[in-house]
Amino acid sequence: MSVPDAFTVDATDGAARACTLQTAHGPVQTPVFMPVGTLGTVKGVDPRELTEIGTQMLLGNTYHLHLRPGEELISELGGLHRFMGWDGPILTDSGGFQVFSLAHTRSIDDDGVTFRSVYDGSAVRMRPEDAMRVQELLGSDIAMCFDEVPKPDAPLAELARAVERTTRWAERCQASPAAPGQLRFGIVQGGVDEALRAKSAADIQAIGFDGYAIGGLAVGEDRDDMFRVTQSTAQLLPVSHPRYFMGIGDPEGILRVIAAGVDMFDCVLPTRLGRTGAAMTSRGRLNMRNATFARDPRPLDEDCGCSTCQRFSRAYIRHLVAQKELLGMRLLSVHNMAFLLALTRSAREAIVEQRFDAFLADALQRLKTGTD
Repeated sequence: MSVPDAFTVDATDGAARACTLQTAHGPVQTPVFMPVGTLGTVKGVDPRELTEIGTQMLLGNTYHLHLRPGEELISELGGLHRFMGWDGPILTDSGGFQVFSLAHTRSIDDDGVTFRSVYDGSAVRMRPEDAMRVQELLGSDIAMCFDEVPKPDAPLAELARAVERTTRWAERCQASPAAPGQLRFGIVQGGVDEALRAKSAADIQAIGFDGYAIGGLAVGEDRDDMFRVTQSTAQLLPVSHPRYFMGIGDPEGILRVIAAGVDMFDCVLPTRLGRTGAAMTSRGRLNMRNATFARDPRPLDEDCGCSTCQRFSRAYIRHLVAQKELLGMRLLSVHNMAFLLALTRSAREAIVEQRFDAFLADALQRLKTGTD
């Protein structure tokens, strides 16, 4: 599947884009939020529920699935789609984020990374070729290159080394075998330094991939810097290929990266918030532990059409959360993902109808003020 066949730009409004990405498991319309299923499951949510709320694509994680239960077992049982009961597209992260998040348990060199397993403490070696081999056996629709994610406060010289290493690893990833129909995305690094981002974007594009990701952001840097670098980097990436911001899931953040010209994004935030008793709404975040909701008959968000909002009151959900009932976590997780999925669908409609600026301003104002 060549990129010209796999990706089309359906409409633009300013930098914002509405596109269609063809994958081996069906088309994906962008902008698209992708729920995270790190271990082959979106925590607490059945795949049928994911379909009902409009999920188009899920994420799995190379590092964690390699350790438990192992890519060989998953391949033997028909690949990740069949293993987890999900028929739609799947993108797999290469494990590059764990190079950052598990920095205290790993050592890195030009050939790869040696981790200490988060499960049993054993040594785990991951090279670019290993990451791509795992993703090949998982059979994901999109495989991400193995990259080095530096710390947000890393010195400039360290950022430059990470950019160079990411490029060399991307070359090795691209030379590795892929599953039939599997697309590959290269990743741009460089922290919040625009010159390094420009170099990384040029180097990764010179290798040639099916799509390009903006990595190494939303990891603790200043938020204004994050949006600035996202905007400048997105404009360096080819209009003919999908653009993916790795790891953003708050409503304002999603809207602003869409405005910058990004097509795809993912985050664990909606399910993590659900497990801690919080609800995303068009008028801001609700802490459902708050006693003010104890007698509130309204749904979480009166504009939301998800099953949680159609069937249950804030009072009931507050009761479940207060009693630490698993159902409360599940209902909130489903709602939070449904809210983000609906937000991105609405953004696409606004782009197609050439009214994205007004849509963006109204949505951000509601989130900021908590009022209609």
